[in-house]
Amino acid sequence: MSKLKPPVNSKDHFQGDMNASIELVEYGDYQCPHCGHAYPIIKSIQNRLGDKLKFIFRNFPLAEVHPNAMNAAVAAETASSQGKFWEMHDIIFEHQEHLKDTDLIRYAARIGLNIQQFTSDFEKPQFLNKVDTDFESGVISGVNGTPSFFINGEKYNGSWEEEDLIQYLMSLNS
Repeated sequence: MSKLKPPVNSKDHFQGDMNASIELVEYGDYQCPHCGHAYPIIKSIQNRLGDKLKFIFRNFPLAEVHPNAMNAAVAAETASSQGKFWEMHDIIFEHQEHLKDTDLIRYAARIGLNIQQFTSDFEKPQFLNKVDTDFESGVISGVNGTPSFFINGEKYNGSWEEEDLIQYLMSLNS
């Protein structure tokens, strides 16, 4: 079974309790329809498990198949410089059929980002580097498609439909 490399660390974006007993990492692509399907499932699981779950999102844009995925990932990382990674992550998934650069700027405005700073930061290499680092960690960890999930550091190959995934996660917590 594949292991998550590197393990979750301070460079990752996470939601939930840092000390939660269940750690769920998703490697995702903002333009991937399967990731779009997984998005509300993960939100529901987060609500259901509450502080028992720590959720981490790592970028894995499949740029050859999804031409807007890379810029969407960079936009989410850029939003993190203003403390709004998760807001941008959510709005992108909620509108994943519209991911042109003008759409990303509109979403940035909608979530309250300083647009001048956002467009300036978007060009800074550190945000693209973060996306590339996430992608490389996925390759090293054995990710071969999106979404890919790791649970407590181990690659999860089961069904990620809500009831299947919640049942598996809850079995870890008993």
